[in-house]
Amino acid sequence: MGNRKQGQRVVVIGLGRFGGSLASELMGAGVEVLGLDHDPRRVQRYADELTHTAVADTTDVEALTQLGVTSFRRAVVGIGNDIEASVLTTSLLDELGVARIWAKAVNRQHGRILERVGAHHVVLPEHDMGERVAHLVTGRMLDYIEFEEDYAIIKTTAPAEAVGRPLGETQVRRRYGVTVVGIKRPGAGFTYATAESTVAGEDILLVAGRRNDVERFADLT
Repeated sequence: MGNRKQGQRVVVIGLGRFGGSLASELMGAGVEVLGLDHDPRRVQRYADELTHTAVADTTDVEALTQLGVTSFRRAVVGIGNDIEASVLTTSLLDELGVARIWAKAVNRQHGRILERVGAHHVVLPEHDMGERVAHLVTGRMLDYIEFEEDYAIIKTTAPAEAVGRPLGETQVRRRYGVTVVGIKRPGAGFTYATAESTVAGEDILLVAGRRNDVERFADLT
């Protein structure tokens, strides 16, 4: 597992169309993935592709504990139309102390319930496909929009090396091939970024460039 991405590990619960594609994208990004589903056929489908898989009733706190879910900081609940299982699983993950929980919702009402029981991010699959969510799960990205011809714009927290100096001095464009197009200060809206703009530690950045370049920039610590 030496090529796994910075030791990142994510548990994906529900290996249907959304969860399965998300798990595959995470593996492709170098993340270790534990895939769980109640359906043995789905688990078998991904058994050779994911780091670990298991058939499990994720509404059972003992099952989650035995599978070591408490050692994961990030989890995605991709359960399909079983709203009760989705809500209970999300609630249990929160109780077990999982730091960041993404949960799929079938509609906005379901999403509001998921937020109340512990989901930190609610995903509406008609808007958020597996590849896009995978980018958000793996790094400092807060949002990710990919366009044709390998071009993307991301919203991300500011890396330490960009803080405290004008953007022109950091030479972000030359070093990483990306352009910081906007800066958002806490409690304020986005402002257009210039070479003279100085980034603060709590700022959110809008960054544009080729997909691999913006991903590399978002991975900076």
